[in-house]
Amino acid sequence: MSNNILKGKKGIIFGALNENSIAWKVAELCHAEGAQIVLTNAPVAAKIGQTEELAKALNAPLIFADVTKMEDLENLVAGATEALGGPLDFVLHSVGMSLNVRKKNPYTDSNYDYMHQTLDISAMSFHRLMQTLIKKDAMNEWGSIVALSYIAAQRTFPDYGEMADAKSLLESFARSFGYHYGKKKHVRVNTISQSPTKTTAGSGVGGFDAFFNYADKMSPLGNASADACAEYCVSLFSDYTRMVTMQNLFHDGGFSFTGISTDLMDGFRDAAGE
Repeated sequence: MSNNILKGKKGIIFGALNENSIAWKVAELCHAEGAQIVLTNAPVAAKIGQTEELAKALNAPLIFADVTKMEDLENLVAGATEALGGPLDFVLHSVGMSLNVRKKNPYTDSNYDYMHQTLDISAMSFHRLMQTLIKKDAMNEWGSIVALSYIAAQRTFPDYGEMADAKSLLESFARSFGYHYGKKKHVRVNTISQSPTKTTAGSGVGGFDAFFNYADKMSPLGNASADACAEYCVSLFSDYTRMVTMQNLFHDGGFSFTGISTDLMDGFRDAAGE
């Protein structure tokens, strides 16, 4: 049931590739809560994704943009503010890609050209986006910018590889840029550290299914779903969280602060024959 908590607000949603994407769920919920949105994705998504279908369903403009190119981001921001009739109230950055992970290169034998692309697409794009927004004065006072992260920024998950480094940089940009944007225009910047989620990108990480089940057993509330993450994003876009900024917010059912769970301990006892 809609509460219209985003009524009258305008925003850009990055990364809604298909119905499994968190960004897809966020776009649908923003629309349901009364917001006007512009969708954006990489040009290749026109061939491999269903972003155009979502744009038609939500009657939302779709502007393709390569997040590694300043010109594309400038055109996106200009096009979005024109289409929406004014400055933005919220932006979701849901962008991430690692060629080393895709090609199963060991972290200790990374291809550095690939690593540079990973950091450029998955983290530097966030800074590039915010720099474009601030230069174009494209955000309203008390606007909200959110990027999706993962706890591998703080803890080591071997199969997550260089994406962990990208997420660490992403979160640092949220703190550093968040300070300046807050001082300049009261715009708040946060990252959400989400549970393992069965998205196209997440499922491509080695051993994903096993880790998904592990995290679900470890977390006292279980894994947070994509739908629940969308609800959290919408709360951060709303006026109810106007004083929250520069934070990495764990949305993981308690995984981030649980040392061991009784479910896992029972499994270990069974394996040991106790």
